[in-house]
Amino acid sequence: MKIGSRLTPILFLTAGLLLSLSGCNPNPSQSPALAAPAAPTSAPASPPASSPASAAAASTDRWLGTWNGPEGTSLRIVGGQGKYQVMVKNLDGPRTFQGSAGEIDEIRFERDGSKETIRASNGTQTGMKWLDGKKHCLTIRYGEGYCRD
Repeated sequence: MKIGSRLTPILFLTAGLLLSLSGCNPNPSQSPALAAPAAPTSAPASPPASSPASAAAASTDRWLGTWNGPEGTSLRIVGGQGKYQVMVKNLDGPRTFQGSAGEIDEIRFERDGSKETIRASNGTQTGMKWLDGKKHCLTIRYGEGYCRD
């Protein structure tokens, strides 16, 4: 018996073992990697990031924190993802309201029966001479604004 004839069965066994361990499939038409992807079984739990509601919430989440106005007044926004607590501190003291993201770059809330909207602005757009020249501000209505710079 020759040495080469004894090694042939061992080589075939070794090659077969390596193929099975590496996940190779000698028949590529049955390979799981080439199979069509499975259809999703349920709808996504949240809206896609490109939806208008999620885009508005993402942009207004940048406003979280405290914004200062003149004479000790301030606006504080906490929460996120489109749901907010809006605390307005004016000369009469602090008051808290529930707010939500509007359609585009705004937070809406109700105060004393009136619908209010918080929007990005600059100091001049607030209508307050104490804030004139500021760049990063929020305005609730003309004459009521708060800035960070």
